Amino acid sequence: MSWAMESQRKNYGKALVELGKRRKDIVVLDADLSGSTRTVEFKTAYPERFFNCGIAEQNMMGTAAGLAVGGMTVFASTFAVFATGRAYDQVRQSIAYPDLNVKIVASHAGITVGGDGASHQTMEDIALMNAIPNMTVIVPADGPETYRAVLALADHHGPAYVRMGRSDVPIITSNEDEFKIGKASILRDGNDVALVGIGQMVAPCLLAADALKAKGINARVINLSTIKPLDVGTLEKAARDCGCVVTAEEHNIVSGVGTLVAAALAERCPTPMERVAMQDVFGQSGESDELMREYGLSEKEVIAAAIKVTERKK
Repeated sequence: MSWAMESQRKNYGKALVELGKRRKDIVVLDADLSGSTRTVEFKTAYPERFFNCGIAEQNMMGTAAGLAVGGMTVFASTFAVFATGRAYDQVRQSIAYPDLNVKIVASHAGITVGGDGASHQTMEDIALMNAIPNMTVIVPADGPETYRAVLALADHHGPAYVRMGRSDVPIITSNEDEFKIGKASILRDGNDVALVGIGQMVAPCLLAADALKAKGINARVINLSTIKPLDVGTLEKAARDCGCVVTAEEHNIVSGVGTLVAAALAERCPTPMERVAMQDVFGQSGESDELMREYGLSEKEVIAAAIKVTERKK
């Protein structure tokens, strides 16, 4: 299968410019990385509503909270490792606890940061943000979904975290597709196994579904773009229809999406599961595609997990 490739960050910048045109309450903050996060697009269009907070992520989150108290809808961006790690206390105490209207849109998440190495490859950001009360967590699958998610978040009150990667990713959705916060989308139907992917692992799930079909296994592919609130209804139906589930994520297996899905199904529909994820290790420097293969985050591992779990349900 051949897809066009596009940057999620590019679509984020486009969405910010569109929001700036529609609404005067939109302000954007960045921690001296606007060229990388693409908030520079908003800076160019609306310089009076853009604030470069410098390499001071904690201060940026505090500033974002203050602007939100003043009635603004705030988008704050930096790399994911800084947004969720270095600034965790400010996100929790100053933004989430008072339930302020701040959208933290972080780029360069996961192993696909590539050459920047382990210090910048955050594998625990979803777990950190998901555990904070009041926080909405979104992991778009591609550029068009990033665009739609950002537009939707502007109309959604409260704190939110959006995870984007560094690398270009396959375009597997369309700007015409509906995006609803808290709702997963079924990209491929099937009743033998459910493949639940997030972010950059959704495309490998689609590739795996094609390969599995050739083996007589019909896979349902679910794009779980909203991590919190979790679409338990879609997951439960998939578990009941298919009888087994595989989750796939570019995140640590500990407290990741696989853990969340397993917990939800254990309460409603206990189901054989396999999880494809980072195996509780730090990454290393390298090209993004090489690292995905090195750490077992490709369609090959999704296929193997699907075959294994379908055998378990017999």
